[in-house]
This record gives sequence, structure tokens and C-alpha cells, in this order.
Amino acid sequence: MPRLREITKAEGDPILERVFGEEREMFGDILNPTKLAAHCPPILAALKGLYASFYESGRIPPALHALVNARVAAINGCPF
Repeated sequence: MPRLREITKAEGDPILERVFGEEREMFGDILNPTKLAAHCPPILAALKGLYASFYESGRIPPALHALVNARVAAINGCPF
């Protein structure tokens, strides 16, 4: 059982509305890490910016991003 409840409704917060909308459009639902980080929307926005910077920098090939994500998921026992 998780220690933090997952947040799945934006409840009028513009940051959550934007992030939740983007994830629902891209993945069909909100990802679990986002549901937890949503407790503090400014931190969630900063995290999303940090993750995006890895892709936008172009310093790591896109194929390697996919391999890293798959490996981290496997290590954590996540089928995603």
C-alpha cells in the first residue's frame, strides 16, 4: 500500500491540468510518478523540465534513452 495517495484530479490547478492532459494524450492515462509528484505542482513542473532537458540536449542518442528506460523498468520490476 502506498504511503502517499495518488492525485488524479487537477482540481483547478493550471500546472496539473497541463501535465495531466499531456500525459493522458501521450500515454492514455497519468503515470504513477506524476500522480505522486502532483502533491507539489511546482516541483512536478520542474521535474518534467529536467526530464525533458535530457531529450532536448541531444547529447544522448534517442535509442539509448529507450534502452535506459527499459533497463530501469526491468530493475524495478515494472512492466512499463
